[in-house]
Formats: sequence, C-alpha cells, structure tokens
Amino acid sequence: MPQLTVKNRPVEFKLDPQTPLLWALREAANLTGTKYGCGVGDCSACMVLVDGEALRSCLITLAESEGRFVTTIEGVSRDRSHPVQQALVAEQAIQCGFCTPGIVIAAASLLKKNINPSKSQIEEAIPNLCRCGVYPRLVRAIQRAGRVMRREETISAAPAPGISTEDAALTVPAMKAD
Repeated sequence: MPQLTVKNRPVEFKLDPQTPLLWALREAANLTGTKYGCGVGDCSACMVLVDGEALRSCLITLAESEGRFVTTIEGVSRDRSHPVQQALVAEQAIQCGFCTPGIVIAAASLLKKNINPSKSQIEEAIPNLCRCGVYPRLVRAIQRAGRVMRREETISAAPAPGISTEDAALTVPAMKAD
C-alpha cells in the first residue's frame, strides 16, 4: 500500500497504487480543498505541492507519490495567513473561488523559488484556468505577496474562517449583516 506524508503526517492509502493522488486526497483523506476539475491536467484546480513542487494531483498516481511529502491547500495555512492568500483577498483576485486553492499552491511554490517574479514569470508559473478572469488582479496579487514576503509591505489580515457575519461586516464595508 502506498505510503506518503500528507500535511506532515504519515499516511498509508489502502487503494490501488495507480489511483490518482487527487482521488486519494479527496475521497480517502477527505481533503476537499483540492478540487476536481478537468481530470486531464488542463485546469490546475487540483494543484498540490509534492516535495515542494506544484503538481497537478490528477496526473500523479499514489505509486508516484510513494515516500514523498504532499501539501494540500489545507496545509498551506488554515487561518488564511499565508501572504498569497492575504494578497489574493486584498487585490480582489478571488471570484467564485473554485480555482483559488490551485492558484494559491502554484503561487506559493513560485514565491518559494523566486520572491520577486516578473509578470511573465508569474504568467508562466501559474497555469491555472480561471473562468472568472481574474488574471490581471492575480499578477498584482502575487507581486504583492512577494513584497510582503520580502517585508517591503504588509497587508491587513482577511477575516479568519468561522468569523460571524456581524464581525465580518465591521471590517468589510461591502458586507451586510443579516
């Protein structure tokens, strides 16, 4: 049975070794932040970090993941404090949110290698399809996350998960408490 480390925990999947990593993560490990998308590697909604490298989990099998370290969006930052997550919110580069986990993974991987990427380097490193069309804001957000990581800028934190509607409405003027 394939053994790997997921979110810094050793895991043994009692699944066929040829099972796509995506299915194992979502169905067996209940890590549903990694999205089902196209299933053929075109959309990158299923992006995860494997040994620090952004990979499409629909294209890698459990056998190919054997002995490796896998980080899903849940392992990037549970409280949305990663600079990429903060910058995506600050630059309003999130619309429907379906592609967001894969984008965060790809951007975090890029910024770990290159903390000051150019527009063309960002466009090359982020293969994610976004039907909402946030691409110009996405480039700005990743550049801003780089500035935060270089300590040239700070971002006021986005509301943490589970915040009440009333509390969120106090800090996000566009929201209305019901």
